[in-house]
Amino acid sequence: MNDTYKSLFEPFTLPNGIELKNRILMAPMTNYSSDDEGKVTEEELAYYKERAGGVGAVVTAVAYITPGGKGFPGEISAHSDDMIPSLRRLAATIKGEGAKAILQIFHAGRMAPPELLPDGQSVSASAVQANRPGLVKPRELTEEEIETIIQEFGDATRRAIEAGFDGVEIHGANTYLIQQFFSPHSNCRTDKWGGTTISRRAAFPLAVIDRVNAAVEEHSHDEFIVGYRLSPEEIEEPGITMEDTLQLVDTLAKQELDYLHVSVQDFWRGSIRDEEDTESRVMMIQERVGDKIPVIGVGSLHTPADVKRALDTGVPLIALGRELIMEPTWVQKVQYGEEDSIKVTLDPNDQDRLVVPDNLWNTIMNAPGWFPVEDDK
Repeated sequence: MNDTYKSLFEPFTLPNGIELKNRILMAPMTNYSSDDEGKVTEEELAYYKERAGGVGAVVTAVAYITPGGKGFPGEISAHSDDMIPSLRRLAATIKGEGAKAILQIFHAGRMAPPELLPDGQSVSASAVQANRPGLVKPRELTEEEIETIIQEFGDATRRAIEAGFDGVEIHGANTYLIQQFFSPHSNCRTDKWGGTTISRRAAFPLAVIDRVNAAVEEHSHDEFIVGYRLSPEEIEEPGITMEDTLQLVDTLAKQELDYLHVSVQDFWRGSIRDEEDTESRVMMIQERVGDKIPVIGVGSLHTPADVKRALDTGVPLIALGRELIMEPTWVQKVQYGEEDSIKVTLDPNDQDRLVVPDNLWNTIMNAPGWFPVEDDK
């Protein structure tokens, strides 16, 4: 190993005492490859097996906690006990390669495509439609339904425990239901689940965290990771501002959480609301609460030098997404001094070698600009 990159391989102990073998995680990435019931498929398992050997932990593609919250075709399901055998296969595949296995759980809320829902009707904090083609105006959830969804997060956590996962990541980012409750754009409620204050709009995220932790306390006999993912800002008006998020992370840092995972496209990118504000959102969160709770940074960190530079800021953990699709053995290559051979582009003829499921591969190839795809000559 090149001594320059030793910091990438230092073990890290989370607040609950679980040790990660290094500072690199596999980021959660939707792969569209579970079957119609939400059970993992053989090609999905092969995809994770190929990428779990080097990283300290794998955060899976998101799993829906209820059919009414499904957000993607081919999405993993954690919505019923019938899914536990499927989830067990996924956890065992990841852990069998030496990584901690973390199941990301969510409800899509108003971002759910109607054709994936049992009744074709999405739900949200309020009946405010998202500005995205193909979606419908959501129905406002009743207080009873909100309590049910909170319980479903707890139930999904229990299933993850029974399936052998090392943890769950609560998906409070990327405009899905938990973020919808925190956002002044999508939450116009006047009851205890909404309002004009940040604390009122944070009630639902905090209730989900409490229920997840209660499930861990009741069902896990070992230490169990509970992480939380958030998006720093929204482009909508009114929308989540960075000041809102800094107040939120102050509160999150006081909860029983093992990390905060910041969802951005570029680790160094500034505001999506103000072009003149160029301060890294990941760094702002690290500086605000990094002494109280571990922060995971992510976003366009392609090379070992990129990752080292990010770690040198004090952010203790880095998640790699596209990098591990283009180079499944990214971590091992750095570890064995072969970093010069890391692929940072995608050869359109390399699907089989890279062990990428058909649906994910086709999505990548039909989304210009998402990956740096080489010319097919």
